[in-house]
Amino acid sequence: MQKNNLTSIVLATRNKGKVAEISALLEGFPVLVKNLDDFGPIPEVEEDGETFDENSYKKASFTARILGIPAIADDSGLMVDALDNAPGVHSARFAGPDATDQDRCQKLLQAMQTHDNRGAAFACVISIAVPTGPALTYEGECRGVLTREPQGENGFGYDPIFYFTPLKKTFAQLTREEKSRVSHRGKALREVQEEFDKVLAWIDIHMPADEKFNCQA
Repeated sequence: MQKNNLTSIVLATRNKGKVAEISALLEGFPVLVKNLDDFGPIPEVEEDGETFDENSYKKASFTARILGIPAIADDSGLMVDALDNAPGVHSARFAGPDATDQDRCQKLLQAMQTHDNRGAAFACVISIAVPTGPALTYEGECRGVLTREPQGENGFGYDPIFYFTPLKKTFAQLTREEKSRVSHRGKALREVQEEFDKVLAWIDIHMPADEKFNCQA
């Protein structure tokens, strides 16, 4: 679990955008951040929960048990007012299992063609789990409006069509630093940052003790 006094933590994702965002926000903390690409193939987690909370815990707990180290998972999505908070937990699969970010944005824009209410919110739940099962949970939300067409080249997911009014830009037009300050994931991670000493202490308490063996000749 430890290397050079760093606590190893795995991000339970292969999404390069999420890895970059979370890793950047954890810089300076005494942790060795890994992600699923640093390990061999492991089984996929079926994200069949009805809430972001259920899915984030399921991913974090499963990954921690499989790899034997603490895991951080987030489940996030876009909730659109005019669509009764859809796509919500189905945001990543909204346009089908093999769809690209561009496909998902285009499908959502098509679904919104007849709606004048463009209000929407990104929501994020972060779970930090240990192999024995317990987890800590942190939440964040960011409200904005949907554009009529994609704008910007940064970010990922629905960022090009999510307009953040206070900065007068879409998430895809923000720098990583700007987005981290205002985004749903940034807000949730700042809660983690504010309590990180407690998080590390919690991990130490709940991690399984290393087994010791007596060698006999």
